[in-house]
Amino acid sequence: MSGPEATPDAPVPAGHWNRSVVALLLSVFCASSAAFAGVTALGIQVFALTGRELDLGILGLLEFLPAALLVLVTGSVADRFDRRRVTAAGALGEAAVAALLAWYATTSPTAVLPIFALVVVFGTARAFAAPASRSLPADLMAPEDLPWLVARHSATWQLAIIFGPVLGGTLYAVDVALPYVAMVVLLVTAAVAVGLVDVRAGTVRPVSEAAEAPETSLRGAPAVDEAVLPEAAALLDEPAARTGWQEALEGLRFIRRTPVLLGAISLDLFAVLFGGAIALLPALADQRLGVGAVGLGWLRAAGGIGAGAVTLLLARRPLTRRVGRTLLVVVAVFGVGTVVLGVTTTYAVAFAAMVVLSGADAVSVFIRATLVPLVTPADKRGRVLAVENVFIGGSNELGAFESGVAGQLLGAAGAVVLGGAATVLIALGWWRWFPALRDVDRFPAAAAGPEAR
Repeated sequence: MSGPEATPDAPVPAGHWNRSVVALLLSVFCASSAAFAGVTALGIQVFALTGRELDLGILGLLEFLPAALLVLVTGSVADRFDRRRVTAAGALGEAAVAALLAWYATTSPTAVLPIFALVVVFGTARAFAAPASRSLPADLMAPEDLPWLVARHSATWQLAIIFGPVLGGTLYAVDVALPYVAMVVLLVTAAVAVGLVDVRAGTVRPVSEAAEAPETSLRGAPAVDEAVLPEAAALLDEPAARTGWQEALEGLRFIRRTPVLLGAISLDLFAVLFGGAIALLPALADQRLGVGAVGLGWLRAAGGIGAGAVTLLLARRPLTRRVGRTLLVVVAVFGVGTVVLGVTTTYAVAFAAMVVLSGADAVSVFIRATLVPLVTPADKRGRVLAVENVFIGGSNELGAFESGVAGQLLGAAGAVVLGGAATVLIALGWWRWFPALRDVDRFPAAAAGPEAR
């Protein structure tokens, strides 16, 4: 396969909608809705089969492992090949797994091991799709217009958080196989839609072509230069040609030597690692709130309602000042909301807590989704975002495993409260240990790769 195909289209101006923007957002909505519908249905199904919080955690761990084990491969694939085709192939792989889950659900299953095995395959397909898909907004828009698209990208994702769980929970109540059938339809639609996206001319080139350009500096972007240590700047001035492990490890090296990136990405890892209450919602709904599949679906959707409302506000009034401090504050608010979710036995209070903590998380997502690509040169973006995807996977799926283990030992409520308190402490620690992140005021100018001059 050749490198990403660029079109002669000019960058999409701020506030302008075209076919590519609509197609990208449709793909995001369908793929994300399918994922959240599947997570909801799998959580209900596995807990119904075993009744163990630990198995809910194992589900998260198995989703995370492929992204962690394949990080050096998936990032290079996203940088070497057409990101649209990689995203589409990953979505079709996920659809195939969903079809198998639907078939297995019709056999009146009594064992969870086949489900766990299919989750690993699903996670593998998603591990390849995620860094490619998450690179596309920055490929599609001019750097100064990226916050415009990020806000709408996030709003679309938040709508999927509302739609997906409600769809999964409602269909599961009708027939256990139906959520997985819906996943197949949504994922195939996502694959078709992403194929209609046209990226900006010159935005992405395969690594072999990027090697022809000797300079990859961030010069001309002072706000970025201030956030990059000299060692990382040296990486940007090196020729981009690398092979094998050197090339694959470049994303890790760049993150490690860039305090803003390291702080922002690791904050998500550790904060949500300990605040991963979502994985225990099936147990909380059953044991403390007394609701079934439909109630659980709406409880998950409450997160989308809160996050969606905040994201719509960000679309109208994008965050432009005190970016770093805001990021740390909203992570602390996320932790407080998690504590409230753990201590309550009232469905209305739990619903409100989900709205608040997810609204705070939406601000965090917006900041990181804008900051990380702008600090990262386009020719390294796939590898850096592949590493970030592992951190996100660690904060969600690995966090789900941690919550499952803690829930088995302490009960679901105790694990959620402890995790929320730890998240608050993480935010306080990062405020002290990552001053470069804390003191970021505005989003920086884009980092110029060899193809972006």
